[in-house]
Amino acid sequence: MIQKTGNKVVIIGTGAVGISYAFSMLNQGNCDELVLIDLNEKRAHAEVRDLRHGVLYAPTPTKVKQGTYADCTDADVVCICAGVPQRPGETRLDLIDNNLKVFHSIVGEVMKAGFDGIFLVATNPVDVLSYATWKFSGLPKERVIGSGTILDTARLCNCLGKAFDVAPVSVDAHMIGEHGDSVIAAWSTANIAGMSLKEALQKQPDGEARMAKIHADVRDAAYSIIEGKGATYYGIAMGLARITKAILHNQNVVLTISALLQGEYGEEDVYIGVPAVINRYGIARVIEKPLDESESEKFAKSANILREYQQKVGEYLK
Repeated sequence: MIQKTGNKVVIIGTGAVGISYAFSMLNQGNCDELVLIDLNEKRAHAEVRDLRHGVLYAPTPTKVKQGTYADCTDADVVCICAGVPQRPGETRLDLIDNNLKVFHSIVGEVMKAGFDGIFLVATNPVDVLSYATWKFSGLPKERVIGSGTILDTARLCNCLGKAFDVAPVSVDAHMIGEHGDSVIAAWSTANIAGMSLKEALQKQPDGEARMAKIHADVRDAAYSIIEGKGATYYGIAMGLARITKAILHNQNVVLTISALLQGEYGEEDVYIGVPAVINRYGIARVIEKPLDESESEKFAKSANILREYQQKVGEYLK
């Protein structure tokens, strides 16, 4: 029997997000073995062949293969990218019913294989589906991570970097809450090298309007991208690769992901986008940002929206 060596990542779903994530992982050399699973076996086979042809030029000779749920047995990370994609005019929450059915089946099959690693959830509505994955799998909450607001945060840092002429990595700012229409820009703590961006923007004649526009641009980015090209996938794929790297390399890095809150931010029993320390064990701890009164109210509203939709998960647990 051949024993697994190194870090193994299984990707379920080879649509635009799944294959972009695989491409990012391969190019960054984040794992030793990459397994692709899809109901469309012909497509998965073709994607594997295409990726393999680039291994020569990758940082490491990653093993890429087509697999089945049996490959999840010894996987370190299983990333679920399968599901019905968001269409023009739809919100992420509109996708719940169909994707809950998909996830109930997928998570069940993964757990039947004896999986004991970390789930990474990418499919929308990601907060609700992360909660569903936690419930369906029975794994500890630390080992079910949603991509949450990692992409929203990247979009915010990109906008603020452009506004202040610095690289996005130099911006310390977060989008929190639902990965959706109730997402919140945490302006009260946003800074560049300790310089408050809220104060800097408010000093400008059109400061409040600029802040509102930046928030709207970040919140609505997916709608305009979907209208233009049908889907978003590069940005989220790179965010997923960043989360995976933090897990596999035990980095203890703070990323804005979807985590289960049990008292943090005054909220209970809800998966929602917050900054958290990510390492080899999954979510090491949630970071509680000091929010101002307005941000706290908006966060509570966002959590209530998600809890309401999470109730649908109960229908599959009877």
